[in-house]
Amino acid sequence: MDAATLIHDFGYAAILIGTFIEGETILILAGFAAHQGLLRIDLAILAAFCGSAAGDQLWFALARWRGRPYIEARPKLAEKLAPATRWLEKYPTLFILGFRFVYGIRNVAPVAIGLSAIPIRKFVLLNLLAAAIWATSFGFAGYSFGQAVEHFLGDLKDMQLKILGGIALVLLAVFLFRQFSKKQP
Repeated sequence: MDAATLIHDFGYAAILIGTFIEGETILILAGFAAHQGLLRIDLAILAAFCGSAAGDQLWFALARWRGRPYIEARPKLAEKLAPATRWLEKYPTLFILGFRFVYGIRNVAPVAIGLSAIPIRKFVLLNLLAAAIWATSFGFAGYSFGQAVEHFLGDLKDMQLKILGGIALVLLAVFLFRQFSKKQP
């Protein structure tokens, strides 16, 4: 089984799972793959929307259900939530609509929102709207990136999987660098 077949057969599931956990990298790669004809951009965006919205709903629900005692028992985790909580208190609607676009608070924001007094209905509606905007914008950003690369390099059919792999490695290196640089004193 070649890589193109794997992307075709499992790409949408990978997008769903990847965006459930984090998202930007996999969605940009999905947009690029859609430009190369390996995936459909509409289905890639739909999978990203579903994964992102479901992941944030889950973290919100867990925080609402059992979050307070869990966070209170872990002062370091409470410290990580503090900046997100401050922004949420000042600008609740804007925060819910925008946290996906701010590196560093993407994963803690739904927990902070779940611990707040934000009504569930408000979070669900804003979360769905924000997930739709995010999935569409990052999906088309990846698609446009594919167009730009093709414009400069010509037809990519022979190189598309190597380019996808290279982009994935660069994005992984950036992600790992950010993760390890946060842990340094």
